[in-house]
Amino acid sequence: MRCWLRGLMLMALLLPLVALGQTRAWLDRDQISMGETVALNIATDQPVTQIDTTPLRASFDLGGQSVRRSFEWVNGRMRRQTVFALGLRPRGPGVWSVPALQVGADRTAPLRLVVRPPTVEPAQPESDLFVDMATDTRRPYVQQTVGVTVRVHHAIPLLSGQLDLDAPPGMTLQRLGEDLTYDRMLGGRRYHVIERRYLLIPERSGSLLLPGARLNALRPDGASGWLGDFDTAPVSAAAPAILLDVQPIPATAPQPWLPLHALHLRYLHTPTQAVTGTAVNVDVEAQADGATAAQMPALEWPASPAVQVFAEPPQVEERFLDGRPQTFVRRRFALVPQQPGMVVLSGPRLPWWNAERGRAEVAALPPLRLQVAAGQAGPVTQPATPPMAPATLPSPANKALAPASPDKHVGDDWRWLPWVGLGLCLVLVTLDAHRRRRARSPAPTSAVVARGPTLAQALDQGDLEAIAQALRTAAGVADLEAVCARLAQPEQVQAVQMLQAARWGNGAPAAALAALRRAFAGGPRWQTRAEAMDPLPPLYPD
Repeated sequence: MRCWLRGLMLMALLLPLVALGQTRAWLDRDQISMGETVALNIATDQPVTQIDTTPLRASFDLGGQSVRRSFEWVNGRMRRQTVFALGLRPRGPGVWSVPALQVGADRTAPLRLVVRPPTVEPAQPESDLFVDMATDTRRPYVQQTVGVTVRVHHAIPLLSGQLDLDAPPGMTLQRLGEDLTYDRMLGGRRYHVIERRYLLIPERSGSLLLPGARLNALRPDGASGWLGDFDTAPVSAAAPAILLDVQPIPATAPQPWLPLHALHLRYLHTPTQAVTGTAVNVDVEAQADGATAAQMPALEWPASPAVQVFAEPPQVEERFLDGRPQTFVRRRFALVPQQPGMVVLSGPRLPWWNAERGRAEVAALPPLRLQVAAGQAGPVTQPATPPMAPATLPSPANKALAPASPDKHVGDDWRWLPWVGLGLCLVLVTLDAHRRRRARSPAPTSAVVARGPTLAQALDQGDLEAIAQALRTAAGVADLEAVCARLAQPEQVQAVQMLQAARWGNGAPAAALAALRRAFAGGPRWQTRAEAMDPLPPLYPD
C-alpha cells in the first residue's frame, strides 16, 4: 500500500515538469501586409544551441535572429528555457504555412500566416521618418470601441524616442498590449516599423477630433571624439488628425447597449441523451467583433422548469485583429433534467446592435433537444435493521429467562439462587453493551464497491471530486443531496453544501475544502434509526 502511494505521489510531482517541458512555437502576428516581417518565436527546454531553418527558406526570406536563455527553479529542480526569435518575410501575398521545425528531440507544430496584398501608403519616397494613424471606423456610436493603430516608419536609425497620443475631451483612450516591430517595403524602400495599438471609446455624440500621434526622437549625427561616441540630432514627426462623427445611442437599441461589427454564437459540445437527475455538459462560444471582455454581457442559459442549470465561470480571450478588438467567450453549462421524455430547451440569446448596418439584431442558438431517460427515483438507501428482540438472544440467557418446568428440587435447593441472579445481571449488561455499540456504529450502507481514495485520503489530497465520491460511497447513496439527508451534524451538512456550490462554480473551492477538512476531521457522523427505535432506555444513563 505504501509503495502504491509513493508511486502515485511521484507521478503527481512529475506531471507539472512534463507540461513545462514542451516545445512550442508562435508568431507575433497571424496577419500581415505584403512587405512586412513577422517574428517566429520558439521556446524550448531542449539542450540545443541553434535550430535548422532549412525548411523555412523555401517560402520565406530570413531576417535577424536572437536567442534568450533563462533558468528558474520548478518543484525543487533547475529548469532551463531557451527562446529563439527569427524574422520571416513572405515572398508574396496569400495564405502561408510556417513548416514544423525539429528542435532537439521535439518538433514544433505548423503555423498559419495570412499575407494581405500591399496597400498604397501616402509616404513620399524620400521620407526618412513619418508617422501614420488609422481607426477602424470614422462613424462610431457612443460607447462603441474603436481600434486605433499608430505606426512609426523610419529608414534611419533611431537612438531613443517618445510616442504620444492625447485623448481629447469626450473620449477615453487606453493603450493595448506591447509595441510590435517589423519591416515593410514602401515605394521600393525598406522601413523599420514600430506599431502601437489603442482602444478609443467616445463618451458623447457629435464631431470629435482625434489629434495625430507625435514622435520625438534622437538619431545619430556622425562620430566624434577619440572614444568614437556619437553626436545626436533631434527628429520629430506627427500623423494627421482624424475627425470622428460619433452617433448617439438609438432609441430602439436593445439593453444592455452592445454596438459591434459582428456577433456569432455556436455550440462547441451538445449532448443528445440524458438521464433524470444526472448532469450533462453543453459548451457554448460567443465571438464578438469590436468589443473588449469588459463590454461583453454574461453568457447565460435560459431558465426552464425541465432542467436545473449550473454555469461554470466563463473563459475569455481577447485579440486585436484588423485594427480592432475581438473577444471570445467560452462557457460550460451543466444541465440536470428533472423529467423523462423528449425535452426541447431554448438556446442562449444575446441582443446586440449592428454598427455597420445600423439596426438591432439578436444572436441566438437553435434549440437543444435531449432524449431524457428515467433515472433513479430517490437516494439509494438500505432500510435499517430493526432492533433485535431479547427473546432471540443466544442460549445461556434464553435458558435463564425462559419459564422452567415445575421441579420440586428448584424450590428446595436455595443454593442455586445467587447464581441465577448473577446470570441475570450478566444478560442485562450484555444487552446494554450491545445497544451502545449499535448506537455508535455508522448506519448500514448499501452494497457499494469502494473505488478511489477514502474520505480521509481525499481530504488530504484536496480533490473536490474525490471528496464527493468518497462521501457518496461512505453513505451508500447516489448524490450529495442524499448525503446531506444522512448526516447528523449541521456543520457537516453545511460543508457538503459548500462542496456542491464549489463544484458548480457558485462557490469558492478553497473555502469549501477548508470547511470539509474542519467538519470531517473526526469522520462523518450519520443519523441512526437504532436510537429512535430502541425500546429499551439506557441501563446506566450518563
